[in-house]
Amino acid sequence: MKPVIFLAEGFEESEALLPLDILRRGGIDAITVSVSSERIVKSSHGVSVVADAVIDEISAGDVQMIILPGGLPGATNLDACEALDKLIMTFAAEAKPLAAICAAPMVYGKRGLLKGRKATCYPGFDKYLEGAEYTGNMVETVDNFILGKGPAAAAEFGFAILEKLAGAVKAAEVRKGMLYA
Repeated sequence: MKPVIFLAEGFEESEALLPLDILRRGGIDAITVSVSSERIVKSSHGVSVVADAVIDEISAGDVQMIILPGGLPGATNLDACEALDKLIMTFAAEAKPLAAICAAPMVYGKRGLLKGRKATCYPGFDKYLEGAEYTGNMVETVDNFILGKGPAAAAEFGFAILEKLAGAVKAAEVRKGMLYA
């Protein structure tokens, strides 16, 4: 099982690749998965990234944690993906780890998964966080959710995910090595 960063056409590069870099530096074999049938996914700023797999090649048993980068139309494309929806709802029912940043927390919010929880996202997308308490903080870690506000939070979002998966000591070590300490 691996943490999976799901990529949809129009994703925000920093919110996908910086957390991926942090996780791999921390010894976590995270992978990227395209939500389409194509491995090459174009970002919101025209950068083409080759995903490690496509969504039809993985099953719930392969995924340790779901990580959703923001960006537009990336977040809306993630929201519209039926296979990802099914996986998210399975993870939510089993209280498995779910992470999202920028516009992507709306994917969880629109499904009612953030009700009664503190949450953050890109300003203006809080209207999709059904029943959540919007904080506007850079990162919110509540129960099985890790949420980030936007591009400026990409590193802190990555460190929060690494801490959840590998512990505070490993996250602090990577943070120091990357000169974030």
